[in-house]
Amino acid sequence: MEQHQILLVEDDTNLGGVLQEYMSLKGYTVELCRDGDAGWTSFQKGNFDLCIVDVMMPKQDGFSLARSIRAVNETVPIVFVTAKSMQADKLEGFNIGADDYITKPFSIEELMLRVQAILRRSKQTPQTQRFPDEFKLGEYVFHYNNQILRHPEATTQLTSKEADLLKMLCAHANQVMKREVALKAIWGDDSYFNGRSMDVFITKLRKYLKLDPSVEIVNVHGSGYKLVMR
Repeated sequence: MEQHQILLVEDDTNLGGVLQEYMSLKGYTVELCRDGDAGWTSFQKGNFDLCIVDVMMPKQDGFSLARSIRAVNETVPIVFVTAKSMQADKLEGFNIGADDYITKPFSIEELMLRVQAILRRSKQTPQTQRFPDEFKLGEYVFHYNNQILRHPEATTQLTSKEADLLKMLCAHANQVMKREVALKAIWGDDSYFNGRSMDVFITKLRKYLKLDPSVEIVNVHGSGYKLVMR
């Protein structure tokens, strides 16, 4: 069997240990984290095929962690494991981008069947569904890997953070990019000083994009930013 890399984020010590041991016996490589912040750190460093995330956790809840993951990776499967069975909670999980949602208590065999089914579907997913390297922004073309923003009248070499931030805006084009999600994904945390730093980078990106008035980064009060393409 192909050895899949699983990120398991579960603050229940007993359940987390049992799940890790059981999945390891089934041939999976499982990294267990005890809270949302640790899960986010591990996700950034690893290359996981699937994430199993508890919803109610200390430091950063599962929904917040999933939003951070989705901001930088559109396709990695996410399974929520939770004691919250309310319909509204399930809908929120799926709106974030969950692939499945299983409510405690559950049988480990049921969870494994769901994981196996998701991994089979994920393997069949065309790579073209992942975020592209090249983005068309009005008269601009943004090459993420080369960190270049091209316009017929100018070519701008971006810094790594400028490129990462513009990619996140492109991934959320015409939608709100949450401020805290971008800060955690690119700067590592959403502290006040990192927030001020991001504001400076947003100002720079606006300057680079001013040659095409149909492309604009707008503030969404109390929430974040939106890359608008008219």
